[in-house]
Amino acid sequence: MATTQLSLQILRPLPAAGQTCGRQSDSFQSRNSTIRTRRNMKWVLRLSLVDQNQPQSQSTGVDVKQLVDFLYDDLPHLFDDQGIDRTAYDELVKFRDPITKHDSISGYLFNIALLKNLFRPQFFLHWVKQTGTYEITTRWTMVMKFMLFPWKPELVFTGTSIMGINPQTGKFNSHSDFWDSIENNNYFSLEGLWNVVKQLRIYKTPDLETPKYQILKRTANYEVRKYSPFIVVETNGDKLSGSSGFNDVTGYIFGKNSTMEKIPMTTPVFTQANDAGLSKVSIQVVLPLEKDLSRRRSSNIFVFLNSLPNPNQETVSIRKVEGGIAAVDKFSGEPTEAIVCQKEKALRSCLVKDGLKPKMGCLLARYNDPGRTWRFIMDERPKEFWWLHPGTVLYSRCDLSKAVFNP
Repeated sequence: MATTQLSLQILRPLPAAGQTCGRQSDSFQSRNSTIRTRRNMKWVLRLSLVDQNQPQSQSTGVDVKQLVDFLYDDLPHLFDDQGIDRTAYDELVKFRDPITKHDSISGYLFNIALLKNLFRPQFFLHWVKQTGTYEITTRWTMVMKFMLFPWKPELVFTGTSIMGINPQTGKFNSHSDFWDSIENNNYFSLEGLWNVVKQLRIYKTPDLETPKYQILKRTANYEVRKYSPFIVVETNGDKLSGSSGFNDVTGYIFGKNSTMEKIPMTTPVFTQANDAGLSKVSIQVVLPLEKDLSRRRSSNIFVFLNSLPNPNQETVSIRKVEGGIAAVDKFSGEPTEAIVCQKEKALRSCLVKDGLKPKMGCLLARYNDPGRTWRFIMDERPKEFWWLHPGTVLYSRCDLSKAVFNP
């Protein structure tokens, strides 16, 4: 996982479906209260507020800033029971993504309903901004679990939507989605279809707690994730692909600690190198934050950390990992040292090419016992290779926001 120095200033709160964003003017907060109780008058009220309270375009009276605020409030409801406000769209709105097209608001809403029935979609809105005289662009992440397959594969799409505004009506008359993971975003894109099919593969993931993260961007070569803080027990290792020290860290969770407490297993097992030569290695196991550890239940990670039993071995330690922004490359097969180093160079090269600046070092995450033979395992979750720079400089300011988040 490569930690990239991304500016926090470009990140807004990331609401899940069903949540509303807080970036609204006072007039919009009042308007939204009225909207929720009188949905049949939404658009009329909104236009009235625009006329009374906001500066208008000299030629049309369309207040794009007001529409930006509206989308911050409306789009998080894309897949919940409330849904989006259809009165904000022309009846003949043109919707396009790489594999779907509709030429009416009814067709667009049918597509949303279809996704809700076939998948369990979650929509995360990152930001909304005006990008043209009559154009607004949004950045988002969409995670969908396909319920018809027994293994319920999870599909991830990130990208931008360009929404055109009809200057005569002040409503949206076009909506075009552009996926980060493909180059040909025109309808109908075979590349886009193949991107969907690949994510339907069969794999098995251990039903164990794992560090929490949100995918901010998914490209053809890697993902950009935002990790929440987590806690690890670690000791010295020998190499990234090795298993030296594994018995020591797992011994801690199996009861070799000051209180002889057994702690639930988690996934994955990390091996981390903090130097450019990838030679100074530690091996880590994540400690669960949400399991019932005897009498220990706390949402405060600092309280939780201080309540953990001490390791019996001096070479084993416990520490908090700050989380942050990381780039991730998934790959299958046996993670030999040569393959890991090759993947490290390839991932670093992709990040530099895309304008990112990865931190020194890397981390390999494996979802099974590191001592296990991998070459015959075809149905396991792919290993993940990621850089992580522990400490407090995960969100350092630099010129990376445009490369990762801007359209």
